[in-house]
Amino acid sequence: MNKAGLLRSIPLFMSLPDHEIESLGRSLGKRTFGKGMIIFHRESPGQTLYIIESGLVRIFSLSESGQEITVNLYGPGELFGEMAVLDGCPRSAGALCMERTVTYTLHRDLFLDCLERNPDLAQGVIELLTKRLRYTTYYVENLAFLDVYGRVAAKLLELGERFRDKERGGGLDLRLTQGELATWVSASRESVNKVLSQFRDQGLIAVDGQEITILDRRGLWDRVVY
Repeated sequence: MNKAGLLRSIPLFMSLPDHEIESLGRSLGKRTFGKGMIIFHRESPGQTLYIIESGLVRIFSLSESGQEITVNLYGPGELFGEMAVLDGCPRSAGALCMERTVTYTLHRDLFLDCLERNPDLAQGVIELLTKRLRYTTYYVENLAFLDVYGRVAAKLLELGERFRDKERGGGLDLRLTQGELATWVSASRESVNKVLSQFRDQGLIAVDGQEITILDRRGLWDRVVY
């Protein structure tokens, strides 16, 4: 897929006229990152919007004591880094590649110029930010009101919807270590291991190394109780 085609496939840019799409496409840079590479750190300057062509990017926050929390995960056709691009402030979180990742980059000045010329794009930005705010509210509620069993169940169900492997039925098209899953639910790796073992023994999931298959969605939902 060429650059213009990639932009046309992303909801945020779909409303733009062809000449704007072509102009932005010509302005896109390209960066490739290996697995485990940091794209940017929290508090670093944010002058670039990233669009994922292939790969997987984890957005995370790190406390001064070294505790890590995963904020979100983005895959092909999704974008990230928009907050710093919009307000000019430093990055509010870090971004790390979970696998080899190819991104296209759009500089802040070019994006803001396009935003001024196209009210429909501004509406798209509002919708994108609203969607992400709703997600953050849901995420915070889960951390605050659910026990570790509920948090793990809710996260598996969410990831199952977003990264379902169609060829594997209930399998996730996503490999997660117990440590990575622990950063999603603000728990220790040992606690997550205990929860996954119990869910497996109850027939709710199957675990094969880093591969998790959801066997009983209703049973998992029953563990998500506020």
